[in-house]
Amino acid sequence: MKTLITGGTVVNATGATAADVLVDGETIAAVVAPGSTLLGFDLAANVDTVVDATGKYVIPGGIDAHTHMEMPFGGTFASDTFSTGTTAAAWGGTTTIVDFVVQYAGENPLEQYAAWHEKAAGNCAIDYGFHQILSDVQDSSLTAMDELVAEGVTSFKLFMAYKGVFLSDDGQIVKAMQKAADNGSLVMMHAENGSVIDLLVQQAVARGDTAPYFHGLTRPWQAEEEATHRAIMLANLTGAPLYVVHVSAKQAAEQIAQARDLGQNVFGETCPQYLYLSLEEHLGAPGFEGAKWVCSTPLRARAEHHQDHMWRSLRTNDLQIVSTDHCPFCLKGQKDMGVGDFSKIPNGIGGVEHRMDLIYQGVVTGEISLERWVELCCTTPARMFGMYGRKGVVAPGADADLVVYDPNGHTSIGLGKTHHMNMDYSAYEGFEIDGHVDTVISRGSVLVDDGEFRGRVGHGRYVKRELSQYLI
Repeated sequence: MKTLITGGTVVNATGATAADVLVDGETIAAVVAPGSTLLGFDLAANVDTVVDATGKYVIPGGIDAHTHMEMPFGGTFASDTFSTGTTAAAWGGTTTIVDFVVQYAGENPLEQYAAWHEKAAGNCAIDYGFHQILSDVQDSSLTAMDELVAEGVTSFKLFMAYKGVFLSDDGQIVKAMQKAADNGSLVMMHAENGSVIDLLVQQAVARGDTAPYFHGLTRPWQAEEEATHRAIMLANLTGAPLYVVHVSAKQAAEQIAQARDLGQNVFGETCPQYLYLSLEEHLGAPGFEGAKWVCSTPLRARAEHHQDHMWRSLRTNDLQIVSTDHCPFCLKGQKDMGVGDFSKIPNGIGGVEHRMDLIYQGVVTGEISLERWVELCCTTPARMFGMYGRKGVVAPGADADLVVYDPNGHTSIGLGKTHHMNMDYSAYEGFEIDGHVDTVISRGSVLVDDGEFRGRVGHGRYVKRELSQYLI
């Protein structure tokens, strides 16, 4: 099948230009000037489908490099399956996710990797790759890291929090970082001081401070800054590249900026929730409503200007990527396990469907440029996680993962409006976006068009990733 996308403005991280895009099969065959006869005098007559993108942007498919489909956590599972979650992602213009294989202490990472393949294979509407969580860094884990790199799993996530579940001590972290420095893989870090948080949680519950609001107060910015600094120092010691996930505190972002200014291979992501949502307005909602927004790292105080700092860090490239940390739970039957004790609320927010729109709104308001939007949501995730060339760019030879985005369109987010994730509420209920995802194409196949889902579960393929293409 050949498809011609005509009349649009092609936007890559490097610039925007009027161009037509020819898709042949699963790849982009050509990007040519409007009206070019280079490929013939009537190109539109010699293709199967013509997509009119007049007045619209043509961008690479979005890449969400941090999702947790079907993740077991807190006595339940993330409510989105690979099927429902990747379908919702497609609706929002995301054509690739990188999900996390979960290893709990005592489990074999390679067996868990195989288990996640079984979960995802044949059940994804879009392409997918994997990171590997390591919670039990033993000699066998280090051997597994080499084997997983050969399988295209080139990034490994460690935790400085969740004692007895995921937490690795500093010695274990150093061992994993030494191996990463040796085999070229990327270490991802959940940077919060778990021991301090556990103490503050115990003290809060003992005082009777059990509302969702106290989830934020017991995970203070100091715990995030300290752990971020410690992770940076351990990476400096070992020579491993470090990627800090879900940065929410401005002080943690400053630690990353300082390390980068000194030339260290340190990178960071933030998420839409840390750009738009807050401790006061959301976690502090009346009654148990705040449970909807319990996630870790937590939402920060707007009065302290963390949200403004996240936008600034995205502009200055002190943070490189916006992912979602999509880990949805329903309010009824899942989040409400924490009624009377916030520490029992499953941690997670669903957002895989809305990332592209929410960050585009930052273009509308002048927080970032149009090209930076593409860079943050498409191109840098592809480079950071070893997919660039195939993903993250509108260029000949790349996978035909394309989104036609209408800047004159409008998107209303919320239940009964724009909401396809398997959740009984929307974390972004009532948000209005000055833009709209019109057409979504994955490897040449139309997934979304004209307000209809035309894709299919099973279309998505596993992406065997290379080593990071973003390192200094």
